[in-house]
Amino acid sequence: MANKTAANKLNIAGAWYCTDSEDSNGEGCIACGLCYGAAPEFFREDDQGNAYVWKQPVTDAEISLCQEQLDDCPVSSIGKDA
Repeated sequence: MANKTAANKLNIAGAWYCTDSEDSNGEGCIACGLCYGAAPEFFREDDQGNAYVWKQPVTDAEISLCQEQLDDCPVSSIGKDA
């Protein structure tokens, strides 16, 4: 589960976020490119290749796409507030 206290500083405000690579819980982004490769309208990469949320999803289809990235993240660095 993503650690919100270690969220990437570039995340746009909202329920969805990505953790920074320096997350001490071991759930930080590893710059695999999966989320920003599959959903570039919502996830982007910073200068180090780590993911952050560029745009918050609104529609059911957008939320479903972001949920798919959360589920597929190999290190659980994508989080969503309830």
